[in-house]
Amino acid sequence: MNDWTAFGRVDADGTVYVKTAEGDRVVGSWQAGTPEEGLAHFARRFADLVTEVDLVEARLKSGAADAPHALATVKRLRTQLDEAHVVGDIDGLAARLDRLAGVADEKAGEARAAREAARGEALARKTALVEEAEAIAADATGWKTAGDRLKEILDEWKTIRGVDKKTDGELWKRFAAARDGFTRRRGAHFAALDGQRKQAQTAKEELVKEAESLAESTEWSTTANRLKELMTEWKAAPRAAKEAEQRLWERFRAAQDSFFTRRSEVFSARDAEYKGNLEKKQAILTDLEAVDVDADPRAAQNKLRDAQAAWHDAGRVPRETAASLDRRWRAAEERIRVAMDSAWRKTTPQDNPLLQQMREQVAEAEEKLARAQAAGDSRRIKEAEQALSSKKQFLALAEQAN
Repeated sequence: MNDWTAFGRVDADGTVYVKTAEGDRVVGSWQAGTPEEGLAHFARRFADLVTEVDLVEARLKSGAADAPHALATVKRLRTQLDEAHVVGDIDGLAARLDRLAGVADEKAGEARAAREAARGEALARKTALVEEAEAIAADATGWKTAGDRLKEILDEWKTIRGVDKKTDGELWKRFAAARDGFTRRRGAHFAALDGQRKQAQTAKEELVKEAESLAESTEWSTTANRLKELMTEWKAAPRAAKEAEQRLWERFRAAQDSFFTRRSEVFSARDAEYKGNLEKKQAILTDLEAVDVDADPRAAQNKLRDAQAAWHDAGRVPRETAASLDRRWRAAEERIRVAMDSAWRKTTPQDNPLLQQMREQVAEAEEKLARAQAAGDSRRIKEAEQALSSKKQFLALAEQAN
């Protein structure tokens, strides 16, 4: 730029020309000084253009430039250069701008491709989110998890940019419809669940009322079986609302515990009583089995009579021991009966003191029965009838044997 005359000239009348491949072109007029000063002035304007071009080129090379904007700038400078009021290497700068235009156009193409790729990726992401939301709306039954996921989808949706407005609006409509559909389906589910829980609560209230009505029962076997059936029905019934379920369960369990605790206490007391009765009957049997029938049949008969009364008074024994005790009792009775039969066969009926004693015992038993009947005491009547029947049976056997 030190040799201004290489790119321009000033006529005697002050007209300033710039030299180009197509010929000299008027760029202005200079009257304020020497021709050299005029060329320098217009050369500085050219330098300003070069600086602007340098800046655009540098930004394109660094990647900091917006390629479409840079391309527009290059085109603007290239157009203005044909009429620019400057003095300098117009042709060189034009060629440089043409090259930069190619570079900027390529960069702009790359930028467009990148934007299209980004738009495609954004579109694909939003489409995938919409399809996931629609799947949740159609099939999901994990209500909390699905609801949380829809919130996450919305948050992610807001971070995605680059989809054109029309397409974005259409996708948003689908997402909003899916979310609303899920909300309606979830609401319907919980409404139905509330209805089921109310029905379950009503059904379980009835079970609780029945259980509480049985809590004081003394029909141990029947009531225990029914309470077990109620428990089965409870387990088969749907759950009520959490608080109602817990409250009803506590009442139901308390009613069951009350009954089974009382039954356990009664059974424990009865078991203790039966155990004591067993010890009594075992002692009675031990004494009866030790009797020497052959030595004194009459004493053995008396011992058997006393043992029968004591045996009856001793009461019931545990079920698992009853059969073995009965077998021992019958064996002891049979042993004494056989011995008595043998003794009675040795005497005449008239002289047999045992027969006379047995007849007296039958008479006493009849009087005892008559007194019980007169008193109207059913328990005593039953006991007297059993005693009379047993004594008559022994008397009949004894008389047959003689």
